Amino acid sequence: MRPDFTGVPELAPLRAPRALDVAERRLRNGLSVLAVRRTGVPLAEIRLRVPFGSTAPSHAARAALLADCVLAGTEQRDRVGFAEALQRYGASLSTSADADRLGFSGSALTTRLADLLDLLAEALTSAAYPARDVARERDRLVERLTIARAQPGVLAHEALGRRMWGDHPYARDLARPEAVSRVSAAQLRALHGERVLPRGASLVVVGSLAPQKALDEVERALGGWRGRPVARPLPQLPTAPALPVQLLDRPGSVQSAMRLGGPALPRAHPDAPALQVANLVFGGNFSSRWVSNIREDKGYTYSPRSSISHHVLGSVFIAAADVATEVTAPALMETTYELSRMATLPVTADELESARHYAVGSLALGTSTQAGLASTLSQLAGVGLGPQFLAEQPHRLNAVSVDDVQRVAAEYLAPAGVLTVVVGDATQVAAPLGRLARLDEG
Repeated sequence: MRPDFTGVPELAPLRAPRALDVAERRLRNGLSVLAVRRTGVPLAEIRLRVPFGSTAPSHAARAALLADCVLAGTEQRDRVGFAEALQRYGASLSTSADADRLGFSGSALTTRLADLLDLLAEALTSAAYPARDVARERDRLVERLTIARAQPGVLAHEALGRRMWGDHPYARDLARPEAVSRVSAAQLRALHGERVLPRGASLVVVGSLAPQKALDEVERALGGWRGRPVARPLPQLPTAPALPVQLLDRPGSVQSAMRLGGPALPRAHPDAPALQVANLVFGGNFSSRWVSNIREDKGYTYSPRSSISHHVLGSVFIAAADVATEVTAPALMETTYELSRMATLPVTADELESARHYAVGSLALGTSTQAGLASTLSQLAGVGLGPQFLAEQPHRLNAVSVDDVQRVAAEYLAPAGVLTVVVGDATQVAAPLGRLARLDEG
């Protein structure tokens, strides 16, 4: 018996976001600092973003290992001593790296913010990269990367990046195990001295705190962080060429990993909210058209999803699904059909309203915690946007019309402008796929 949804209430009116109590300061060393009061639990969250892009072929390997080792001891204390200091303060501090930035993420009780900032400053200015710890982390990273590169989804995503961006550093973001295995502790120390620098970096502090006082604490702790970077701008992203479907053979695979992608609009573009809504209608949430088609209706896959990812130099639309080998071609056919519908036919008023509510609600939910707000503001800071953008985004989403969605979908979601990669058993899927599209089997 089918469930009765007639009693589901109407969507509630959208609420205006609450104003943020913020303070900003640029330190003399070039570090930009944003402090935001967010009351609730007595915690402070910090997010530091250091520009870290490079065109060097070995950079992805060195950056990944540096992120794993930068907290492995300083000139003042070893790895255990650094971890014990964090534990003593009830604080956490972690790192990550990608093609754009080196990131530090931490939290502590508000009363321990100064201590957390001191430990962060210690890592930034005197990370030691002990040879023994570097060797241990290098072996772990090689193992993780080897496992990751055996996954068809990872292979498909990387192949799609190469098709979109060629030899651009964005297409080489995932380090290769063999490259990591060649990185030495001395190389990490040199990279840290050359690139872990304050000018152009941004720090966000969010918590139950007085913003101006937080800025003073940051300046006290990080004002002595020194260094002037040498300009190393990444090249602009190339224009993605029109290419046939790429099929990468994975003999015996019981599933095919499908990845489709193309250029999207950056956050600050006037049409970006309309494209965000278009993506949500297509495949960006559980009730979207694509998910309803190949998951709910046909059962081809469990978790298809499309998204828009934002980088410093540009944004990208990605649709990802892992499907059973025998339905690879039908799943791609239905995907192309749904993209064609988005590009040629207007969405309904109900679809538009539902997607807008989802977008505004997700933004509110994602920034409702101190951690979520800090991460969002740090991401915005990376592309030159501030708290005002966050406050205005719900209004931009509410202003999106059916015509806006159709216009941007025709330009960015049309199948002719989307590149496709399939990783699967070529002996099983090549012939059916070849009936749908031209194939590049390599």
